[in-house]
Amino acid sequence: MKVGIVVPYSWSYWGAVIEHVELKVAALRELGIETRTIVGHDPEGSFTRVLHPRHGRHGRPPADVIPVGRSVIVPANGALPNIVLSPSAIPRVRGALKRERFDVLHMHEPMTPVICTAALSWARCPVVATFHASGQLAWNSAGKPVWGFLMDRIDHRIAVSEAARESANRWYPGDYELIPNGTLIPPTADPAGRENRIVFVGRHDPRKGMPVLLRAWPRIRERTGAELRIVGADPLMVRLLLTRLHGNAEGIESLGFLSQEALTAELLAAKALVAPSLGGESFGMVLTRAFGCATPVVASDITGYRDVMTDETGLLVPPGDPEALAAGVEELVADEPRRERLGAGARRVAEERYAWGGIAQRLAEIYRGLA
Repeated sequence: MKVGIVVPYSWSYWGAVIEHVELKVAALRELGIETRTIVGHDPEGSFTRVLHPRHGRHGRPPADVIPVGRSVIVPANGALPNIVLSPSAIPRVRGALKRERFDVLHMHEPMTPVICTAALSWARCPVVATFHASGQLAWNSAGKPVWGFLMDRIDHRIAVSEAARESANRWYPGDYELIPNGTLIPPTADPAGRENRIVFVGRHDPRKGMPVLLRAWPRIRERTGAELRIVGADPLMVRLLLTRLHGNAEGIESLGFLSQEALTAELLAAKALVAPSLGGESFGMVLTRAFGCATPVVASDITGYRDVMTDETGLLVPPGDPEALAAGVEELVADEPRRERLGAGARRVAEERYAWGGIAQRLAEIYRGLA
């Protein structure tokens, strides 16, 4: 079986959907399913530096990735996704579909132009679609009248969480199967013996709440002596934000984009992950990524995160409250036996609910049923 994975974003820039797709492809490969990923790509050069202020992967993509165009930053849902809007991508998508002759297409955020809407227009095989986003999704007020009819070409709808299902169903009523995002789980992870550090993983998008963390940091640093490692956000943007907030950079190291292997190493060494997002999160992939590494989490009490967190994985704190965030981190780090119990519990939750092996089996059953 040959499955085409269609993504409206750029392979060059890290994000939850890109990570989801890459891990899914690896899990499907283990089941003997061949895939090709149709996605955007921003090669190295001055034009890319003008369009995108942050660093990314600008080299040649892997052989199973089919790049079809450059992306631009489009503010949406409190985030800054890199979406391919170039009309030149449309004939490239059509050419890829004709050349590859897929048995099934699996689209992610199918109502996002232009890659997904083009693929839906030219699809000549069954289509599966996964909906990731939650919130008002206001862009559909403009998109639905123009290409909303393409939803009728989708044979099986998936939502990664109840929040994502409710948001998609608000615009496009129908049946959505709930299949969560999987996560990478290393073979072993010991919650004990960790470095005195916490980790933040995320872009510098407004909804990720980095200003809340940086305002809370002086108290966290004073009370715990911990170090803060910031992963995913551009180091220059972190420095600019610290300057704007008149923040204290002591104990902070900004690492930028990391490979999966390097991110795993960071999470395995940290005492906790902190996730101070303000809202607009449909799932919380960074949370489950920490769970797999036996790393407990201090997260905002918001829709999406609330669906993933349990009493055995960490602490929830009010969103947008630096004092509450600092108190939560301090509480977790100060009680080492409890922190280790929560880390072990988080690992169990990841293995039981979010291992890619079981999720890939469910997807394979859907593909076979349609093909």
